[in-house]
Amino acid sequence: MEKDYQQLMTDLRDKTIDSFVITPDEFMTFQVQYRADKFRQEIVGTAKRGGEIEYHLEKAD
Repeated sequence: MEKDYQQLMTDLRDKTIDSFVITPDEFMTFQVQYRADKFRQEIVGTAKRGGEIEYHLEKAD
């Protein structure tokens, strides 16, 4: 079952979730939707061990 990446990004912006993780196997599929998202600059990824990336909402200071 493939993740709904658009919904994950929406949930992040709506603060329904704090973060989500993308695995190396999902990365290329996710990137297509991430790059098409008009709010992508608000969503930041942090690399983790094992190639996973945790995405969270950039906090405005």
